[in-house]
Amino acid sequence: MRKYLFFALVNVVILATSGCTAKQAQQGQQEPEFRTTATIKDIMDSMIDPGSDVVWDSVETIVSAKGTEEKMPRTDEEWKNVRNHALMILEGTNLLLIPGRHVAKPGEKAEDPKVELAPEQIETLINQDRASWVKFAHGLHDAALESFKAIEKKDVEGLLNSGDGIDKACENCHLKYWYPNEAKTLQQQEQKQ
Repeated sequence: MRKYLFFALVNVVILATSGCTAKQAQQGQQEPEFRTTATIKDIMDSMIDPGSDVVWDSVETIVSAKGTEEKMPRTDEEWKNVRNHALMILEGTNLLLIPGRHVAKPGEKAEDPKVELAPEQIETLINQDRASWVKFAHGLHDAALESFKAIEKKDVEGLLNSGDGIDKACENCHLKYWYPNEAKTLQQQEQKQ
């Protein structure tokens, strides 16, 4: 009887460990969770930048020869448009954080290499310090969330005031990744003053 229990126990252990090994092999062959098509540049050009422009331009004072015009969302449709663009920014920040997303398409160059880093350099900076990249993306998300909250309340003053936070979040990230040499120049100028 003891022999039978011993062999039964050995068989259970063998089956259990072989099942774990098969599961591990299966898990190693799973498809990636996300299928990235757009680059970070694509997301910036198609979501973050146009979304920010609509939010920023939704409240403004225009002074011309015709007089002064106060521009702001007034109708439900205008508020919906601004809301949709704020959502583009908010969700765009999450898309920026998907692992494996490249900065630009292969072969793409900086528009102004004297000022901007090459896409490969930007990607290296992001990969070397992913925590900072996440922090900057979350900073933009949090700033855009302030705009979104104002939009939800249809608070024109709050919407106007929140735009500065988005601008600062964008600029802080750009000074680290896109044109860091400009940040160094600004620091040197500040030290001279």
